Amino acid sequence: MNYVMHLLHKFLVWRIKHISDRNFLIFLGIIIGLVSGLAAVTLKWTVHTIGHFLMDNNFFQSNRFLYILYPFVGIMLTVIIAKYIFKDKLGHGITKILYVISKQSSILNRNRMYTRMITSAITVGFGGSVGLEAPIVVTGSAIGSNLGRLMHLGYKKRTLLIACGAAGAISAIFNSPVAGVIFAIEVLLPDVTISMFVPLLISSVFGSLTSHSLLGDEILFSFKLKDRFSFNDTPYFVLFGALAGLLSVYFIRITFFVERRFYKIKNQISRAALGGVGLGVILLFLHPLYGEGYSTIKTLLSGDASQIFTESIFFSGVNSHIMLLIFLGAIVLFKPVASAITIGSGGSGGVFAPSLFFGGIFGFVFASVVNLIAGAPVLSVSNFALMGMSGIMSGVLHAPLTAIFLIAEITSGYTLFVPLMLVSAIAYSTTTYFEPHSLYSRSLARSGDLIPKDKDKLVLSVINLNKLIETDLLKISPTATLRELVVLVRSSKRNIFPVVNEDGALEGIVTLDDIRQIMFNTEEYDTTLVEDLMHSPPDSVGSQENMQSVMRKFESTGAWNLPVIDDGKYVGFLSKSRIFNTYRNKLRKQNIQV
Repeated sequence: MNYVMHLLHKFLVWRIKHISDRNFLIFLGIIIGLVSGLAAVTLKWTVHTIGHFLMDNNFFQSNRFLYILYPFVGIMLTVIIAKYIFKDKLGHGITKILYVISKQSSILNRNRMYTRMITSAITVGFGGSVGLEAPIVVTGSAIGSNLGRLMHLGYKKRTLLIACGAAGAISAIFNSPVAGVIFAIEVLLPDVTISMFVPLLISSVFGSLTSHSLLGDEILFSFKLKDRFSFNDTPYFVLFGALAGLLSVYFIRITFFVERRFYKIKNQISRAALGGVGLGVILLFLHPLYGEGYSTIKTLLSGDASQIFTESIFFSGVNSHIMLLIFLGAIVLFKPVASAITIGSGGSGGVFAPSLFFGGIFGFVFASVVNLIAGAPVLSVSNFALMGMSGIMSGVLHAPLTAIFLIAEITSGYTLFVPLMLVSAIAYSTTTYFEPHSLYSRSLARSGDLIPKDKDKLVLSVINLNKLIETDLLKISPTATLRELVVLVRSSKRNIFPVVNEDGALEGIVTLDDIRQIMFNTEEYDTTLVEDLMHSPPDSVGSQENMQSVMRKFESTGAWNLPVIDDGKYVGFLSKSRIFNTYRNKLRKQNIQV
């Protein structure tokens, strides 16, 4: 081990002398793209292998109701492996990446390079109603983060390599290199410069090349456009985009509502069992919610929608178009519930695929209903299914550019580019009116852990408040006399004196301005108490409070110093001038080129 570290040290010294940072990051981008692409191919192959093993056997063919039990088994296995072997908490993987970028210096644990692949393969392979995209993004991001640590790179470069891993993963799983780059920029990178684009592009290209060389055209989802769009349908696009935005709000809120209910169950095994049973009951009536759902979307787009009923226990043989639309409408309503149950009960997966599935079904239903009312094929159901995927993804993930280019790439053309742009823009605007944060960032925003896009807020967010607290101010008791306070003034270099009682609570503060008129009047030294001179501070902050909140308090009060109070106890003081000095130093470091 020591020999390996010695060689690494020699390599890093040689690299610094002979290879510029920019070229070295491009080289690392190639490695990350290749490994992320290989990881994406491995995960997809594993999931499909598990699915074929469970479904393509004589026992299953004679006991088809088993598919409602498979997700239960998958969730239970996932929870047991995560809890007792990996000792890892799952949840929304991309949310964790955002948190790591914001609060943990872009350092992802090494085990995340494989844990999400294994757990998501089990969850999705056994029919959990989630997608593979988020787990493979976590895997690619962890590869980037740990390679950056191994190469002794700083925070900003590690963050870029995390984004390279995400770009390579998305590019590989959909064979969509442009969407991979845009996803990394829209969702993960808080601050983007031109110098960041080249490593991202390289990583995304090599992720796509790896996937295509190993899988050929057998990517996760693809479709060849059959119909062109008409500009006469623009009113429908506008209405459709607004509805997609409202349904995105429904998706986000239902997901959080269901997940919160499950998180209240403290016992993980009980939570997994309840989730498995609940998901099984939903699948009993709505079987297309089994797994990722891309096969259902492909069936609808192929024009053979009646095949949706063939696997159903209750609706097999039904050939009514009205019944099909009602059935698909129920799927739209219950998809976020099924996905939230899968993740909330302990399964591993993401909402990337569910948002695409949700949008595809919604688009098909919308166009079909319009055609039914009109009594003629006014709208292309396949085009609206694709636009629905883009619209819902724009709203749920707050990533309209990713959605637009992803659909354009997986359809091998830009024929629908104009309606995709219109629908995605309206859906995104509608969603953000009600939900300013995406499904990934909503919980982080509420806890104050979300890294902001704004440059000033970004710099403030990386400042450690605890390191700025000043504890050298001399304290005094409220029952002390003016004489004792004057003695304290002589020995202090500060002009603020916190008044703290025996229990350690701050009762007020005394400044030099408060005693300037009286401190030389010796006759009042023993008759005037500190509690008669002190006044309340304009506000206080907590040591765990986020910096944006702290700065708002400084601005609203006009104060230059505020006391820090934790659990009612005095901790110290926070100075605005010290924050500004730290801010300037951080800004100087942030402006260093990658």
